Amino acid sequence: MDVTYTYPNGKTVLQDISFKVYEREFMSIVGPSGVGKSTLLRILGGFIKPTKGKVTLLGREVKSPTPLIALIHQSIVTFPWMTALDNVRLGVKWKNLPEDEEIKVARKYLDIVGLQDLADAYPKEMSGGMRQRIAIARALAAEPLVLLMDEPFSHLDELTAEGLRNEIYSILFSNVTTLKCVVLVSHNLTEVVKLSDKVIVLNGVPAKVVGEVNILIERPRNPRSEEFNKILDKIYEMLTPIRGGESAPII
Repeated sequence: MDVTYTYPNGKTVLQDISFKVYEREFMSIVGPSGVGKSTLLRILGGFIKPTKGKVTLLGREVKSPTPLIALIHQSIVTFPWMTALDNVRLGVKWKNLPEDEEIKVARKYLDIVGLQDLADAYPKEMSGGMRQRIAIARALAAEPLVLLMDEPFSHLDELTAEGLRNEIYSILFSNVTTLKCVVLVSHNLTEVVKLSDKVIVLNGVPAKVVGEVNILIERPRNPRSEEFNKILDKIYEMLTPIRGGESAPII
């Protein structure tokens, strides 16, 4: 990759960022607020072109948005005038399928996220957690290889968020999805350690990769375990201000 990104005002926010994500890997990117995590996520998805370097998917350069890479925003995006089924059908539109096939695919992914009985319901009739499940189902219905998630649980109450965290790995890597890997950006380090196989830590100004942490704890993971907290401490240590230059703000 060796990705560098400089804003139009001349400020470089990311410098020489490199990492690899492998099949069936759930990877997270963490770093202090304002370090450029969301910008990096959008570069990975082809929504922003890096100033230097490149992103590749299965050996091919990602130069623009592609249905092979889906992005779920931190804000819960559902269209209030559409039913759950029609919201999910939007993910299939790029395939130009017959209507009955669109509906079949949409129902399949509503079933995966546990909303098969709410196909005809509207977002206003649902909780935040249900609406985020619709957004996830819509992303999966596009049948991408890579799913990018930008703070996907931050707008949910903690009980709802925790319930979705407990299910999300098995949802995303179920036998019927096309996903090869997931990249998550999150400020919640407990969430990151609970979900991830690997964590990339960014720090500094401009941001660089200051650490890579592999998490081999068997799932489901207990946040109170000694092993879990050792990994948390290791990541926190990497997020402390870097001495000898301008420090990035801490979470």
